[in-house]
Amino acid sequence: MSIIMSSLSPEDRQVTGDALQGTLVDLLDLSLLAKQAHWNLYGPRFRSIHQQLDEVVTTARDYADQVAERAAALGVSPDGLAATVAATSGLPDFPAGYVSDTEAVRVLVAAFLTLIARMRARIEETGASDAVSQDLLIGLTGTLEKQSWMFQAENSV
Repeated sequence: MSIIMSSLSPEDRQVTGDALQGTLVDLLDLSLLAKQAHWNLYGPRFRSIHQQLDEVVTTARDYADQVAERAAALGVSPDGLAATVAATSGLPDFPAGYVSDTEAVRVLVAAFLTLIARMRARIEETGASDAVSQDLLIGLTGTLEKQSWMFQAENSV
């Protein structure tokens, strides 16, 4: 039950809420993954990738807030608890300890490609249930694709 009323039908709110919750969890995990890489990075491209990782964190956190607030506006309680993120994120794990710039880029590219595929599925799912949430997911996906491209270009070095 929700204390917030929504103009969506219960079925559409469920579909949209599930897409937003999945997105929230994946974004929170992406921000943590990028910070882990940021703190443990080494190699000749350290500085440029270190700064690029901060951009990923900022983007992931900003969009996570937008996604969570959209869910709340629809009467869906967003869950960003660490246990929820750990249990439900679909992103690949990041290696523990120090990581070379090349390995960090490889893992980030894999994370972006996984997340983008999940986002495209969510865009499809929300197409009939809520165009406003779908629009948010479309904008986010465009941003993720741009960051993915930038990391893929780093990987060619």
